[in-house]
Amino acid sequence: MTIEMLYFAWVRERMGRAQETVAPPPAVTTVAALVDWLAARDADSADALADRGRLRAAVDQAFVAMDADIAGAREIALFPPVTGG
Repeated sequence: MTIEMLYFAWVRERMGRAQETVAPPPAVTTVAALVDWLAARDADSADALADRGRLRAAVDQAFVAMDADIAGAREIALFPPVTGG
């Protein structure tokens, strides 16, 4: 399975990229597991994804919890909490 990853705001800045295509192993079945797998790849990713409490996610443009299933996902976005005014 390949997934288009999108990174926004300070997540993008710390990751050093706005997007990438990834192919996580079959054992990665949730957003949280995907974040763990991404963080384990390199120091920039580990730094960007270290504070999981400050991350939000969307799967195929729908906001989801970190324990959401990613089976069949085409696009996953990671970003800081959104505030409005």
